[in-house]
Amino acid sequence: MKLHCLGTAGYHPNESRHTSCYAIPESNVVLDAGSGFFRVGKLLTSDTLHVLLSHAHLDHVFGLTFVLDFLATTPLKHIHVYAEAAKIAAIQQHLFHPLLFPVVPPFHWHSLEDLGTTFRVEETSVTWFPLEHPGGSVGFKLDWQSTSLAYVTDTTCSLNSSYWNVIQGVDWLIHECNFSDDYRELAVKTGHSWAGEVLEAAHKHKIARLLLGHFNPLTDSSDPVGIDHATSRNLRKTPSQIMMATDGLTIDLERL
Repeated sequence: MKLHCLGTAGYHPNESRHTSCYAIPESNVVLDAGSGFFRVGKLLTSDTLHVLLSHAHLDHVFGLTFVLDFLATTPLKHIHVYAEAAKIAAIQQHLFHPLLFPVVPPFHWHSLEDLGTTFRVEETSVTWFPLEHPGGSVGFKLDWQSTSLAYVTDTTCSLNSSYWNVIQGVDWLIHECNFSDDYRELAVKTGHSWAGEVLEAAHKHKIARLLLGHFNPLTDSSDPVGIDHATSRNLRKTPSQIMMATDGLTIDLERL
């Protein structure tokens, strides 16, 4: 089972990163549908796709408008989209308003509130939980027989954030890290996280494999959040494996 990083920037794309999108083709699951969603088509082998949306900001949902390409060029027939009810309504009313996008793809919409805190998507057990972000956001924990993964994006991380109680000890964690430690105040103001706090909190909650993403698109550095600086100050309080998500990166989730 592999995780494909298709979009790893926040806010807008830059020359090397598209916005948030991660695919697990073996489970027919995609996490968020940012501009990187156009890359999903080459990974499709099934007629069904399940898209889990963290929230309705454009950098996480704009890619839903690309689905018509997939229907024409891949085996895809059934597209299931999961989000909070208010987010679904906003996407339907605004992103797919006739003046913006006149041909609405045949989505099957699923309100997270109607499904309960934990539900199944084929062979995947999915748990969702609230995050702190302007307009509201949610994270997801995915469990399979052999491994587990959590997806936490667009939130202000703290050592005692409630979501850590849900994801503590997962095998893999994708966590947003929009800013370096130099921009803590801006991170809090915009509802995002900074490197040092994410590293320390992940260590505290027994996260061994941490994949950082949702980077500020204004920087194109190989270390966009100053991770080397953050770890050098606090080596004993970081996960044992820290990776920077990049577009095109593929990770074997069962290689622990």
